[in-house]
Amino acid sequence: MRQHSGIGVLDKAMTVLHAVAEQPCTLNELCARTGLPRATAHRLAVGLETHRLLARDDDGAWRPGPALSELAASANDSLVEAAASVLPRLREITGESVQLYRREGSVRVCVASMEPLTGLRDTVLVGARLPLTAGSGAKVLLAWADPHLLRSAMADATFTERSLLEVRKRGWAQSAGEREPGVASVSAPVRDGSGNVVAAVSVSGPIDRMGRRPGARWAADLLAAAEALHKRL
Repeated sequence: MRQHSGIGVLDKAMTVLHAVAEQPCTLNELCARTGLPRATAHRLAVGLETHRLLARDDDGAWRPGPALSELAASANDSLVEAAASVLPRLREITGESVQLYRREGSVRVCVASMEPLTGLRDTVLVGARLPLTAGSGAKVLLAWADPHLLRSAMADATFTERSLLEVRKRGWAQSAGEREPGVASVSAPVRDGSGNVVAAVSVSGPIDRMGRRPGARWAADLLAAAEALHKRL
């Protein structure tokens, strides 16, 4: 028996989610399973799709969306838990915005983020999906990616494969004005217990403060943070 919160729209949205979780369905099937009016079912399903809680298959039927697994994973995510211990210190040392990115398909997703308490900042919200074609975090995640992903991403990248070779050689990446004008960043790879690169930890902020070669200033601290994350994994 399903629980009811007393908040009508929330309970109806949950009814839609449960119906789709049982089996992907078209709008007609969704109405039949939930008993909701057609306009209501459609409005709720489209809203849930906007937030990636629902998605459509090749036949146009709704199915559970990727945000559900992301939310479930974060409930017991060792990487996010490690970030909660490491990122505050990194922010304190640098005085800049700090983020942790994980690759999901052909994009990178921010799974943890902290902002400086004062001054201009580079705000990247948790859950933000950024391309793998620009920025130091993208370089780190691509530098150790499989060849197929590397080839497909390089077609639109703002950097070259030669620059990724340099990233692998020195163990960190930097950028200035690549992802966003006026923003510089430096990133380092985070490895799991098997040595695989599973994330990129980053520091970012205005070029006026970070400089066009932020690695000269912050690479050592990034590498130390990446090692601290690795140990907690």
